[in-house]
Amino acid sequence: MIAVIAGLNVFPIKSAGGGALAEAELTPQGLRHDRAFMLVRPDGRHLSQREVPELALLRPAYDGAKLTVHTPLADSPLICEAADGPARDVTVHRRPCQGVDQGDDAAGWFSDALGIDCRLVRFTGTRPTQRGGGTLTFADGYPVSVLSAESLDDLNGRVDAPLPMDRFRPNIVLRGLGPYGEDGVTRLRGGAEIELIKPCGRCVIINTDQETARRSPAPLRALAGYRTGRFDGSREIVFGRLGVPRVTGVLRVGAELSAT
Repeated sequence: MIAVIAGLNVFPIKSAGGGALAEAELTPQGLRHDRAFMLVRPDGRHLSQREVPELALLRPAYDGAKLTVHTPLADSPLICEAADGPARDVTVHRRPCQGVDQGDDAAGWFSDALGIDCRLVRFTGTRPTQRGGGTLTFADGYPVSVLSAESLDDLNGRVDAPLPMDRFRPNIVLRGLGPYGEDGVTRLRGGAEIELIKPCGRCVIINTDQETARRSPAPLRALAGYRTGRFDGSREIVFGRLGVPRVTGVLRVGAELSAT
């Protein structure tokens, strides 16, 4: 099958808003600069939209040297140079990894904007995937997430109000596979190569409007009605796929990929 890349999205700060790209470099850890930063509580636990939906209102951009974050929660944007320094221990879903603290100014800005004591860290070190022999930064478990546009079209036929793609925060949006065609794909090739390892389990984050941070139970409830227990008898609600890069390269919106 042939799929067309319909969208590319990078999320420089874990669980914050993302940015659409016309092209993106695929590295062994996913799209370049994806989940390069993370906000953590004083004890090192990561902050997530699960507990702090206002993270959706952060709009970060990162060029590899400078991080800029706009948000309606603050009077002025944060602009800071990525800092080096000693690594500190942090966790993602209780799994240990490391980050470099980005300083008191950044910590104060985010703490004031979100109303919660937190600090910004930049990924450092090595973090393996649970399966598939890949590596990742601060993403939950795998470096690349993929979703078919037709799958969202099908879901939108089951809910009262159509949902935008940003509810599901995919790195790569595909068109041409048909509804849930990604379920049966194991390899995407074209300019780079990605092995799709497992279905993407869904949680309350998809109930959060990424423009307003307001929540509604409709999206997760709709998916639960027909996308629960699709694989291995699990009760997980799944929508999209998670993958590991096997060949690095440049991905472009409009480019074709071979899906096998």
